[in-house]
Amino acid sequence: MATQPALFLRQAGQDWLLSCADQPDAMERAWDAEDLAPFPTGLHWKAAETPLRESMNVLKHIGPDRRGPMLADVTAGRAWWLLPPNLGIELDDVHRLTVHPRGWLLRCPPVLYLVRGRVWVESPDGSGQLTDPVLLGTALGTGGPRFPAEAFG
Repeated sequence: MATQPALFLRQAGQDWLLSCADQPDAMERAWDAEDLAPFPTGLHWKAAETPLRESMNVLKHIGPDRRGPMLADVTAGRAWWLLPPNLGIELDDVHRLTVHPRGWLLRCPPVLYLVRGRVWVESPDGSGQLTDPVLLGTALGTGGPRFPAEAFG
């Protein structure tokens, strides 16, 4: 069956995402209640936020085998790329990209389905692969104004 491998990868991705939580049961309870689960950034990955439209363009420039997870909020037009937790200053000059600090909460739906307008455009696949910040920065380009994280709520 053609959908079996895709479903297997999505379940593996959800298992990986839950492994990044301090309290996986609490995350599953949130999802069972059709709510988003708050995952703190920093220990397993950092989140880089950008407009959804720009992130969709990035997908054309970074091959599918080199992309890590990308979460989108289709209602708000925002997207978050999961990046290595040891990220330094590599993305400091990238236009319209905000790398959130350690401990910032990324509110995530399950990998298996959409919740409250949030969906995994690039799902975690269970491998732990994250997007290379150099590739992301190159695809987005540099220069222009940067907005503080507080501007996005």
